[in-house]
Amino acid sequence: MILLKNANYIDFETLEIRNVDILVNNGTVDLFEANTFKNEVDEIIDCTNKYVTHSFVVGHHHAYSALARGMGAPKKSPENFYEILKYIWWTLDKCLTPEMVEYSGLVTAMACAKAGATFVIDHHASPFAIDGSLEILAKSFEKVGVSHLLCYEVSDRDGVEIARKGLDETNSYLKNHQGLVGLHASFTLSDRTLKEASQIMQKHSSGVHIHVAEDKHDQDSCMENYGTTVVERLKDFGFLDSSKSILVHCLHLSDKERKMIGESPCWIAQNTDSNLNNNVGYFSSKNLGSNIMLGTDGMHSDMIRSMQSAYFVGQNFDPMSPALAYQRLRNAHRYISQNGFKGDGPDNLIVLNYDSPTPVTKENVTGHFIYGLNQSHIEHVISNGKLIVKNRKLVTVDEEVILKESSKLAVKLWDKMDKNDS
Repeated sequence: MILLKNANYIDFETLEIRNVDILVNNGTVDLFEANTFKNEVDEIIDCTNKYVTHSFVVGHHHAYSALARGMGAPKKSPENFYEILKYIWWTLDKCLTPEMVEYSGLVTAMACAKAGATFVIDHHASPFAIDGSLEILAKSFEKVGVSHLLCYEVSDRDGVEIARKGLDETNSYLKNHQGLVGLHASFTLSDRTLKEASQIMQKHSSGVHIHVAEDKHDQDSCMENYGTTVVERLKDFGFLDSSKSILVHCLHLSDKERKMIGESPCWIAQNTDSNLNNNVGYFSSKNLGSNIMLGTDGMHSDMIRSMQSAYFVGQNFDPMSPALAYQRLRNAHRYISQNGFKGDGPDNLIVLNYDSPTPVTKENVTGHFIYGLNQSHIEHVISNGKLIVKNRKLVTVDEEVILKESSKLAVKLWDKMDKNDS
């Protein structure tokens, strides 16, 4: 049992703020009048003048890219989005080893936890280290104490055999774990692979997790090779029928495609920082419905930052209020709940040491999320009832040891990439 004593508790759904003692115990959270709970507990955290609220969910992540930070430029400078994929990310993922996958997961989970995210929806790729990769990644997240919804990024870009291994890894993992059927993007997927992926999705009552129209190349390729648009193609294979399906990016869409998505039960993951980095365009929610959540696309693990980027960049392309930006941040909880996924219960909390110079009220708290809060205010994190970050330090793993090893593996990865001729 953990007691968060004398906390200003922000209900993440109603935004009501109450001064209470919070008892976290066996998956439940009970609230008592402040400074009244006297029973013995395992740990007491004094939350006087601090705020406590539900932790965050990363709606779309790429842990496999964790060892890329600071690496040198590719041998050939990309001139468009397709070449960014080919010369950087498709070179990197082919060089990953099982050990690199493990440490990519560890450092990503560590970063997520310290940024207040206790649940991660991840999209993994390691085409020459596929077998067992999702289990490796799952154990890395669990070692840190972060819940997850994983998938393997199936693609035909490396050939039929590797696509088959990706489908087999997906099928094998979904037999014993909650997860999704991962697909790269329409332009790297054959009809045969999409059909088999759809069958696996239906077999396990799952959903698809796929990049959709991130760049115009995706649409152009689909029309040239299949005579249809990306969203129409996905609909033909039944991927839009599941409320578990996540369509990532959704930038270059026709009005017809937007209407099809908006009328479907599936979800969209918006990734503003990544869109800016790759110069692929700007997100608009026009006619897409309300099932929109936020991700990081592997750029970072900070969901407060993702929300703020969506808000500020969106003023010219997708105008929204602080309240709507906050709603998109929190929509991932609705996605998890409505689809029966585990790991995002009420015993997932963050303690914010936020010394605001102005009042924090139910009416203006979303404004504080936009204009005041940042990752540095996250002092403690509780995941599934367990304290995993205390005084901004992880208590589940040795950060220093993991970071030293990940640095060594990053150098090995970069060296392999430099020698890769593909």
